[in-house]
Amino acid sequence: MGAKYLLRACALASLGAIALSKPVAPVRSAAFLEAQKLADPSYGPVPGQDPIFNTYWGKAPTWPGNLTDPILPTKKGPPGVDDQVWQNLLAAEWIIFEFYQQAVEMFNESSFIAAGMPNTTYERVKEIRNNEAGHLRIFQNQISETSVKPGACKYQFPYKDPQSFLALGTVLEISSMAFLTGLVQQVKLNTAKGAMLAIAETETRHEVWALMDIWKVNPLGGPSDTVFPYANEVLGSTGSLVVPGSCPKENPEYPSPNQHLPNLGASKNTKSLAPGSTIDLAFGDPTNQPKFAKGKQYYAVFFHGVANISVPIETCDWPQKNITVTIPPQFEEKGVIAAVVADTPGAPTKETVIAGPGIILEQPEPLGVKLL
Repeated sequence: MGAKYLLRACALASLGAIALSKPVAPVRSAAFLEAQKLADPSYGPVPGQDPIFNTYWGKAPTWPGNLTDPILPTKKGPPGVDDQVWQNLLAAEWIIFEFYQQAVEMFNESSFIAAGMPNTTYERVKEIRNNEAGHLRIFQNQISETSVKPGACKYQFPYKDPQSFLALGTVLEISSMAFLTGLVQQVKLNTAKGAMLAIAETETRHEVWALMDIWKVNPLGGPSDTVFPYANEVLGSTGSLVVPGSCPKENPEYPSPNQHLPNLGASKNTKSLAPGSTIDLAFGDPTNQPKFAKGKQYYAVFFHGVANISVPIETCDWPQKNITVTIPPQFEEKGVIAAVVADTPGAPTKETVIAGPGIILEQPEPLGVKLL
């Protein structure tokens, strides 16, 4: 046999051996393997039964926030009926947990006292951090064993001092309350609806603490908190907090589905966001701006309490001319207002929303102006 035929035979034999060999399992870190133990709902402390989720005072992340890898499915089969909703919620919870965890590491008791806050503030921040860790575990356990339980990404938060941290925390907490009123409408199981309501009540306590102790304002938000029906649109607006490319490859898209809507806010020269104020709309990222069809009527839709009010807007001269709108004066200066731009009065479906949502805080009013 000639040399070239011998080489060809050896090459074919090698390819055959490769084809018949089993795929090589990826090498997993000790941290990844430890996180996989969380697939067992009975593993580790139980929220509501273990004091770690209330009275752990360390700076290191509270369990299971120290186990940031995704939890892989342990069985094959179709996903649970509400798995996608819980996956979205778990991915969002990682953002909230890390928001508080980074503050616990960045600041100390003296930081908040020097900023004029009560001497219990740092302890309350740790306690809220612990509550959010408990939410991580609750949400992990709600996802079925046939679906991945998302892990943490890397996050960037625009705060550098206690004041900016607490201001952003107020916005995130009150936004999560409006978000959960929409999310509970997505789930099918009554047990899931009950669990989400229980979480929303806890987030309300966090918000009431901030309004009373930190901002010294009346925490009562009127007869109803705001109902915003499109939870994923709220989640989509948090994408700027996630470091691009930092999420585990096993994680599903966040949120799923994601409309990738333009942001909605008020222009920098805004003086007031109280009901009756006239504002110029702004859409944030210049690479993701709304598209308005010529001759079509569009609306700014404002959600407050259990109702919404639509205000026609003029878009034909945009972007050369700002879009101006008056916040409905019928709303009382309580709680929060969620606003979107839609092509149909009332934004009756998520497909009718073309920008937003923007979250307007009425309490405390100065934060609403700064952080919409």
